[in-house]
Amino acid sequence: MGQNTLPPDGGDDHIQPVDLKAALEERYLAYALSTITQRALPDVRDGLKPVHRRIIHAMSEMGLRSNSSFKKCARIVGDVIGKFHPHGDQSVYDALVRLAQDFSQRYPIVDGQGNFGNIDGDNAAAYRYTEARMTEVASLLLEGIGEDAVDFRPTYNEEDEEPVVLPGAFPNLLANGSSGIAVGMATSIPSHNAHELCDAALHLIRNPEADVEKLVEFVQGPDLPTGGIIIDSRESIIEAYKTGRGGFRVRSKWVTEDLGRGGYQIVVTEIPYQVQKSRLIEKIAELLIARKLPLLEDIRDESAEDVRIVLVPKSRTVDPTILMESLFKLSELESRIPLNMNVLSMGRVPKVMGLKDVLVEWLAHRREVLQRRSRHRLAAIDRRLEILGGYLVAYLNLDEVIRIIREDDEPKAVLMETFSLTDVQAEAILNMRLRSLRKLEEFEIRTEFDNLSKEKAEIEALLASDEKQWQTVAWEIGEVRKTFAKATEIGRRRTQFASAPEADVEAIQQAMIEKEPITVVISEKGWIRALKGHIADTSGLQFKEGDALKVAFPAQTTDKVLVMTTGGKVYTLGADKLPGGRGHGEPLRIMVDMENDQDVLTAFVHDPALKVIVASQAGNGFVVAESEMVANTRKGKQVMNVGMPDEAKLVVPVRGDHVAVVGENRKMLIFPLAQLPEMSRGKGVRLQRYKDGGVSDIRCFTLAEGLSWDDSAGRTFVRTKDELTEWLADRAGAGRTVPKGFPRSGKFSG
Repeated sequence: MGQNTLPPDGGDDHIQPVDLKAALEERYLAYALSTITQRALPDVRDGLKPVHRRIIHAMSEMGLRSNSSFKKCARIVGDVIGKFHPHGDQSVYDALVRLAQDFSQRYPIVDGQGNFGNIDGDNAAAYRYTEARMTEVASLLLEGIGEDAVDFRPTYNEEDEEPVVLPGAFPNLLANGSSGIAVGMATSIPSHNAHELCDAALHLIRNPEADVEKLVEFVQGPDLPTGGIIIDSRESIIEAYKTGRGGFRVRSKWVTEDLGRGGYQIVVTEIPYQVQKSRLIEKIAELLIARKLPLLEDIRDESAEDVRIVLVPKSRTVDPTILMESLFKLSELESRIPLNMNVLSMGRVPKVMGLKDVLVEWLAHRREVLQRRSRHRLAAIDRRLEILGGYLVAYLNLDEVIRIIREDDEPKAVLMETFSLTDVQAEAILNMRLRSLRKLEEFEIRTEFDNLSKEKAEIEALLASDEKQWQTVAWEIGEVRKTFAKATEIGRRRTQFASAPEADVEAIQQAMIEKEPITVVISEKGWIRALKGHIADTSGLQFKEGDALKVAFPAQTTDKVLVMTTGGKVYTLGADKLPGGRGHGEPLRIMVDMENDQDVLTAFVHDPALKVIVASQAGNGFVVAESEMVANTRKGKQVMNVGMPDEAKLVVPVRGDHVAVVGENRKMLIFPLAQLPEMSRGKGVRLQRYKDGGVSDIRCFTLAEGLSWDDSAGRTFVRTKDELTEWLADRAGAGRTVPKGFPRSGKFSG
């Protein structure tokens, strides 16, 4: 430790100060760009990311065609990371496995032998156990790769070459889809039906001006490996394909199986894409245990090779549609497949493209591949014609050629001079075998020469005509369409389209909550709880020190509870979401956004069929339907407009045809209910006029039956219609002193 650890020159040399911000920006940008172009985004032309392209190229180099024998995946992975892709072996193997899974890829690119994982989310076996080769799709993607169809670039160590993009005779980007997360951008493309894509591409060749609306007649929507049902409207699908952004709601496919004697069970046969079946069933079982699915009795997985999830309803009277709708809301039996067609255009530029743009770029690539392959073939024909021309010269002058070869020291130069041959022709003649000197050979060479000359003329005509090029591209696409036609097993459409059934929203809400009796208790200081069962005697309830009972009422867990504050606001709470009866509950203020200067006025079970009178301290009021009071947010709904010092005072159920109002001055007024306006929000109208003080109590009743009240001793008094005559008047009068025997509290109930 005592030694000097500094370098001998003090360490000052070769140190360059760098601005940290500039260095980070430059390096992070370089990292971001490499992630976008070299890892996460697919190329629009062949629909592949670099790792997939390298896997296919490595398999091609190993000769693993669709008709060859299988080879160990360990060898394939070794070649990929050794020659082309210096990344982790596990990441490369994971990519290879995914290309072979028929529940991940709509048209698998790799043909796997062994355990390649399953829809339950189990992993594939290790790469030393599994084997693979290409499928026909991979062969199509590579078609023409040896004919200068695409550019090659040096590999990472410059020992070898790899294709920049594959020729891509198969519309792979949309047919197999893609997903990836880069830096600051992501891509998510679901798979589609190859037959439909070929139809759309052929239509585009014939009508380059076709719009997305027309193309969607061919490409109706995604066609997912695991099937399912898409329930989006045509408009939203068109919009998604126009912009390249959007999503599709995919539901499981289900049927009901009759068990006889009125009983049935539901069987799910297809689940949404990329949902793990085992996880899905676990989740539904958890919901079942948590009693969130009162209509469901049991769930069983009876799957073998196919998917078969059995759902047993609670009873035979349960409506299967409502049961399934509640499951779709709570579980992954319905899921959203995002669409974000963020791809590398021209292999370089990341951008979000619509359906038409993607097809147009693929077609342009196919045309370029055709041109390059044609030019490559043309060059090969020219070389062969040159050699054949030399052969013909040799046959016409065979004896002279043999003499020159036998007698001259430099036969090549002499041949070239004597017969005006090129270097290539002279070399070919010198390399000719003796057996080729048969008379028959000359005839074969002339035939080949003529055939090649004819083919050359055809290729030159093709390269000179745009129309012929598009005809050839269309023919190639037509051949792909035949291979993957909807009539074939691999080509048939798996994902169907349907509209979501119009189910009763209220019924679905009810179906998601176990119905149990509870007693809702709210304290003076605004603490709320729900006790199990209906409790008639609330005298034994415990509260925090200095707190007491404000209101308690029976309810069911499926009910909605309306809470009104002194500020005239109404909040809606689900009775099933209320804190349990152990302890003192929770303060309402943390469940809803209540103002600090307001208190709970009252709470009651919501009944959408009923109406109430709301009244303020000062004596203003109006009728409001309970259905107008419901608010689905924490903010609540302002129903009564009151300003300090006035505040909301009473909420009274509407019944009968008259309203009795008692003021704090012990004066009572009775007027027809019809004189009160019905509103959804407002200040209200004057109910009764006061010199000072305000309203004490209100009661609605039927005049013909008389007005009743209870005194503090629990006795009930009734005044008939004739006995109430002197209090009957129009709304907003001062009223007269209450009748004899009216409770001292000024309330109609003791």
